[in-house]
Amino acid sequence: MGREPNVALREFLRSRRAKITPEEAGLPPHPGTRRVPGLRREEVAQLAGVSMDYYIRLERGHQAGVSEAVLEALARALRLSEVERAHLFRIARPTPARHRPSAPQRVRPGLRLLLDTLTEVPVLVLGRRLDVLAANHLARALYTDFDALPLRHRNMAWLLFLDERVRALHTDWAEGARGTVASLRLYAGRHPDDPALDELVEELSLRDPDFRRWWADHDVLQRSHGVKRYHHVLVGDLVLGYEAFTATDDPEQTLGIYTAEPGSPSEERMRLLAGLSAPSRRPGHPLLPPHG
Repeated sequence: MGREPNVALREFLRSRRAKITPEEAGLPPHPGTRRVPGLRREEVAQLAGVSMDYYIRLERGHQAGVSEAVLEALARALRLSEVERAHLFRIARPTPARHRPSAPQRVRPGLRLLLDTLTEVPVLVLGRRLDVLAANHLARALYTDFDALPLRHRNMAWLLFLDERVRALHTDWAEGARGTVASLRLYAGRHPDDPALDELVEELSLRDPDFRRWWADHDVLQRSHGVKRYHHVLVGDLVLGYEAFTATDDPEQTLGIYTAEPGSPSEERMRLLAGLSAPSRRPGHPLLPPHG
């Protein structure tokens, strides 16, 4: 029997080809009407310097033996970003599937103490699949009481799509939700054999048409910083910057810190929220780790 096609590679190449126009790819204008806005297969093959037949095999997911040079050429032809390029290489050369579940992630006591020490800004730790591993009291006041949620719901993607209060909190919900889907796609490229991710994606796909549509786009995103806009039921509108830092001892744990511009209305409202949500539990009380 032949090797099973690489579905992730097939769908990613198709999606990137559909998203780039001939003009963006540096091709001369084509006379007449095109049936699709993106590139044709033969145009990608021409730009990458490979035969039409070989590119078709790659786009069908038959990538055995594909060289680094060919992948680099495809990345250039499709004008991939650095994140997209890394994703292409990862899915074109997948690691063998593991046959045992990953150990639950734990947040180091020192990192938990840091969260409780930072009392004036929301801080949280995200793990695999965007699971919420830990949060300080102001992050819980901003989002939700993660401690009170079932373990499987302590996940930023689940909350953003299926928790009405968290969904309503985000002024720019569609932008943030689409970026969250792209972050999950990036994780899926690194962990194609994660059953907990499969369960999460299946539930979100069944219950939310936006998630289902954006998941099919195969966009990938590595978030490092940005701006988020909220409307909190207690303090009103908030504009917060965020910075994301990866833990050196576990690259799949991300420390997220949210800050308000000094002297801004958002800074004043965050102070008000901090006062309204003074922690009622002892410092350092851990959140239970999510499954897997």
